Amino acid sequence: MRSVRTHATTRVGAGAVTLSRAALAGLVCLFTVTRGLGTTVSLRTQAAVYLVGMVALNLPHGGYEHFANLRRRAMEFRGRYVAGYLLLAGAFVGLFLVAPVVGLALAITVAVLKGGGGDLYVLRATTGTGHLRSRPQRLLAVIARGGAVMAVPIVAFPATFHTFSSLMVSMVDPGGLAGVAGYFDVTRPLIGGLYGAAVLAHLGLGFARRPGTGSWAADALETLLLVSYFAVVPVVVAVGLYFPCWYSVRQVARELAVDDAPGHGTDLLGGREASTGTVALRAWGVLVAGALATAAVAVAFWVLVPTPLPGPPRLGAVAFWSVFISVVALPHVVVGNVLDRERGIWHVP
Repeated sequence: MRSVRTHATTRVGAGAVTLSRAALAGLVCLFTVTRGLGTTVSLRTQAAVYLVGMVALNLPHGGYEHFANLRRRAMEFRGRYVAGYLLLAGAFVGLFLVAPVVGLALAITVAVLKGGGGDLYVLRATTGTGHLRSRPQRLLAVIARGGAVMAVPIVAFPATFHTFSSLMVSMVDPGGLAGVAGYFDVTRPLIGGLYGAAVLAHLGLGFARRPGTGSWAADALETLLLVSYFAVVPVVVAVGLYFPCWYSVRQVARELAVDDAPGHGTDLLGGREASTGTVALRAWGVLVAGALATAAVAVAFWVLVPTPLPGPPRLGAVAFWSVFISVVALPHVVVGNVLDRERGIWHVP
């Protein structure tokens, strides 16, 4: 029975990886055709797609990652975990209020680390990382994959990237980005060149050290797909759909590949002996509590920011949510993975 279940789980996990690739490839084809026909997607429409993708589809999965990580951990650990999370989120908010340009730079860095770091663990659990034989190589993999989320749009869609960066900074300091905007003509090709060199180094070293298992080919295919996706799909749509269609789906594949047997250690949902009804009720309660806590952080951030909706409402909502999601994503990465040596949200045994 166990072998049948494992085989089925592996098949579903492989299907999730294939689904993530197909989703991005489909969007690349769609927007390549759209661009070829001379059709443009308005910022208002892009904003609507972003908000659906990031708020309705991706946010629940972020909460689930913490839930899955904490459900079999000691109560003392949970307390430290939550305290660290709130402390780091509060520090991010404070930084953004005092120095919004620095906060924006940190938000961009967080997006790169979350996308690239999460993907690295997916590779380990699914297609393998036999071609990544050193820590510098793994760091290059994080930069190559996660950097696509921000570096490629900076080069491919500079006007849109600048527009929303200005909106995010103007939540605290209207016109605050003007002081560094003059350097964009220098930083744009610099970022593009450094990112391109990182991708070439990542793929080149991986090819030279490939073990013959197909892990390098899968990594190269996905890395180039990510670069193509963020180069072709309008940046607001691309970011809004990347996390639910790629990041979240692939983390499901990682979890299925890991396939931890339930019932080991302390279980947040009531332990091995709890009835199905009790487990379901407690799971519902935990998820509701998490949703309310996230909403409370969002409300607090809304109150503290001088101009939470800069510019047109829909575009302002994208700016607000982009900063807010970075506020909760920083501890998501640092507390949920970097500081959690025992397990972490991206756990692979």
